[in-house]
Amino acid sequence: MSSPHSPMPPLLPPLAQDTSQSAPPPAPFPAPENVTNLELKARLLLLFMLLLVCGSTLYVLYARGAFESTQRLVLMAEDSEGVVAGMDITFAGFPIGRVQRIELAEDGKARILVDVAEKDAHWLRTSSVFTLVKGIVGGPNIRAYTGLMNDPPLPDGAVRTVLQGDASAEIPRVIAAAKDLIDNLNSLTGSSGSVGASLANLQVLTGRLNGPGGALTVLLGSEAEAKKFSATLDRTNSLLAKLDGIAAKTDSQVFGDKGVLPETRATVVQLNAMLGEARTSLRKVDAILVDAQAVAANAKDATSDLGALRGDVEASLRKVEALVTEINRKWPFARDAEIKLP
Repeated sequence: MSSPHSPMPPLLPPLAQDTSQSAPPPAPFPAPENVTNLELKARLLLLFMLLLVCGSTLYVLYARGAFESTQRLVLMAEDSEGVVAGMDITFAGFPIGRVQRIELAEDGKARILVDVAEKDAHWLRTSSVFTLVKGIVGGPNIRAYTGLMNDPPLPDGAVRTVLQGDASAEIPRVIAAAKDLIDNLNSLTGSSGSVGASLANLQVLTGRLNGPGGALTVLLGSEAEAKKFSATLDRTNSLLAKLDGIAAKTDSQVFGDKGVLPETRATVVQLNAMLGEARTSLRKVDAILVDAQAVAANAKDATSDLGALRGDVEASLRKVEALVTEINRKWPFARDAEIKLP
């Protein structure tokens, strides 16, 4: 047995040491001059970063108009809900000023202090109107409107009242109006409403239109009246048919081949021939009268010739009179020569 104080044997055999290759020496520390250059570069970098931050800050201030000359405008509003410092005031969609502070006035109204850049202050006139509009979605907007650009410019420190408009405040009114409209529609379209009664009357009217009398029953009020009107129309049609027959007979009697008008035309032709004969006889009379004046010695012969010519003229006149009498006897020139005693 081994002694309890004897050392324990190693678990792994010792590695054989290679004395042919030795480990490289450690790298030397940097020289003191290199440390000094690094510290200088770090200081320069910090200085550059400081200058960059300061330049950025100045640029942001310049971009926000911190170095621009401005004039003060005070807007009085009933409440400033939604208005915050830094909000823009716009004119025609372009920002011309910015809200700097909001105060509570002695009369309980909100004082909105606005700084307007002097380069944009010429857009504001004494007649300008300012509005504070609150939409349903998004924050409120402050807008300026100028209608007369010839008015004097707005002075520095001017106080103007803001016209407020809240679209969300109209929502309860719109809902109440819609409710009233729905109630009115329900009352109109109900069974006892005007629209319901009109629909019922329309249904009755449609039934009458589909009935025996059709539209006549609707127009005249009852089926009996519609039948009377139909009978009247039938009688009128029959009367018109009779009138057409009478007109056809009249045409055949007056304008036909054997009608009155062709006979009258032939009679007129004969009358014209007789009148021509009479005209010829009168010409002979004129010639004889000339001969009578020229030859005064042959008065007896001229007188006998005049007697014969007179007989010819009287015969022609009798023929004309007989022809006129015959024309008067024919229709439509015939006259009733009968004398009726009482």
